[in-house]
Amino acid sequence: MECTVSWTGATGTRSGMGFIAETGSGHVLAMDGASDERNPANGGQNLAPRPMEALLAGTGGCTAYDVVLILKRGRHDVRGCSVKLQAERAEVEPKVFTAINMHFTVTGKGVPASAVERAIAMSHEKYCSASIMLGKTAAITTSFEIVEA
Repeated sequence: MECTVSWTGATGTRSGMGFIAETGSGHVLAMDGASDERNPANGGQNLAPRPMEALLAGTGGCTAYDVVLILKRGRHDVRGCSVKLQAERAEVEPKVFTAINMHFTVTGKGVPASAVERAIAMSHEKYCSASIMLGKTAAITTSFEIVEA
């Protein structure tokens, strides 16, 4: 796996802190810093997600992918899956994630709660590399709800 991240450089009258990530699979992801009016040289223009937001989003994608795949392999009629992540970060550098809550909403027809619970557990214990890595610094909690389709 590879990725190249490049600074987009100065834009307009501000120095800018935007970056473009080009993934090995040929996709592009924009990232930017927060706007900092007090010190424009340090801030971004708020044009794209922050890098840590992208990390959190990638973790959500990783675990949701696992949950859907596990449920489908179990021949459950899953029709939708979303996960809302809420994270806390350390107050001092490095401002690692210290707590992450993931709330899954699984939509399907007759999907048993035990299957969803098992899929989430398998993702977090065995398959989701991102959440397993973040679990080294953050307490990860999960919850879920099932919406009947």
